[in-house]
Amino acid sequence: MNEFCQPSADDIAVFRTIVGDDQVVTDPELLNTYSKDYTEDLRFMPAVVVKPGTTQEVSKVLAHCNTMHIPVTPRGAGTGLSGGALPVYGGVVLSMERFNRILEIDERNFQATVEPGVINEVFQQAVREKGLFYPPDPASKGSCFLGGNLSHSSGGPRAVKYGTTRDYVLNMELVLANGEVIETGANTLKYSTGYNLTHLLIGSEGTLGVITKIQFRLIPHPEQTLLMLASFPSPENACEAVSGIFRAGCTPSVCEFVEPEGFRLSSTMLNIPFEIKEGIGAYLLIEVDGNDLNNLMLDCEKISVVLDEFGASEVLLAQSSDEKEYFWKLRRSIGEATKHGNVYKEEDTVVPRAELPRLFSGVKEISQRYGFRTVCYGHAGDGNLHVNILKDQLPDAFWNGDLDKAIVEIFELCKKLGGTISGEHGIGYVQKKYMPVVMPESQLQLMRGIKLAFDPRGILNPGKIF
Repeated sequence: MNEFCQPSADDIAVFRTIVGDDQVVTDPELLNTYSKDYTEDLRFMPAVVVKPGTTQEVSKVLAHCNTMHIPVTPRGAGTGLSGGALPVYGGVVLSMERFNRILEIDERNFQATVEPGVINEVFQQAVREKGLFYPPDPASKGSCFLGGNLSHSSGGPRAVKYGTTRDYVLNMELVLANGEVIETGANTLKYSTGYNLTHLLIGSEGTLGVITKIQFRLIPHPEQTLLMLASFPSPENACEAVSGIFRAGCTPSVCEFVEPEGFRLSSTMLNIPFEIKEGIGAYLLIEVDGNDLNNLMLDCEKISVVLDEFGASEVLLAQSSDEKEYFWKLRRSIGEATKHGNVYKEEDTVVPRAELPRLFSGVKEISQRYGFRTVCYGHAGDGNLHVNILKDQLPDAFWNGDLDKAIVEIFELCKKLGGTISGEHGIGYVQKKYMPVVMPESQLQLMRGIKLAFDPRGILNPGKIF
């Protein structure tokens, strides 16, 4: 299946005929931009980048590649963290950057029709102007494409209350590997008409088809938010407090866990002050939202009681929109700051919420035993902990060899606690070798069978997931 053909001059001429000369990239310097995403320091050079602008153009490009057995890597904004957009077999990068239109915001049905190249935050702002809300908000929301969010079933801080991308997709237009165009479902809130292809496609990382149109459901936008920052003497206390908040009957819209080192790195990179007091072991950033400010204040009071029970050193309530933005800027920049100037690997671990303390303690025990440094942060309300492993002064032999043993131990711990190896970043290229840690071969074979049914010649995003 992997004995692919690389596009010839004749193939490139066909692509130019389909999409136009100026939408086909062959210049090596420009191709370099499409050889990488945000995953570590990995690069794979494509032979050509093709930028279609219509569903029909996508269909014709895929049909030709399928006939000629040319590998195709669909690409959004390139903000992924698992190598999903890396053209590991060269061939064609199919860039969806021209699919950037919001086609309709249907206020009567609380729905929207968009193209996959629309930036997440642009879409959020557009529906906000109509009093509507699209909650999924990855850290890269200012640059990531909605199509990429679907491909990885992206989450974000507000998934704890509102769910992930998966919970807001009703239907999509999809181009199959052979160029056929289908709809995966219907623009309805209920769907019980055979297999749910929409949900199958979400999280499939461009291995089953190319999304050209998305039908989202929306909800009313909450009018008020309150944001709290709580500090704890130990990370374990902070993790334990998360489950306590929910047991007390509160459902915050955000519940984020941050090690002090995360905020330190973020404030340094941004060059904005943030005081980390002595004895602080972890922070929780907690938001509540709704329409009644009095009720939200009562929620904050209940949450404060829980935080105090679990040993919170200090609880701050943001006093203005500027202060909220200050805290959010620090939090959203941690991922970039952790990677800034460092060689790193990021693991997207996830366990049931109440098991988060055991996951954190286990990660630190493993990292100490193997002798590497980790910076942990993430969506504590979901049990989703981002574990950033920093190379620092570790020898290359360890980094490229024995480190895998430690990562396997971390993933085995996730499985033992009822979790898995990725909550929102996907499997892509870098995590595929760990799939057998959490899935039996019979389950992987079922997935390979689905891939074969959608893409018999294996041209779509090869080298990913399996």
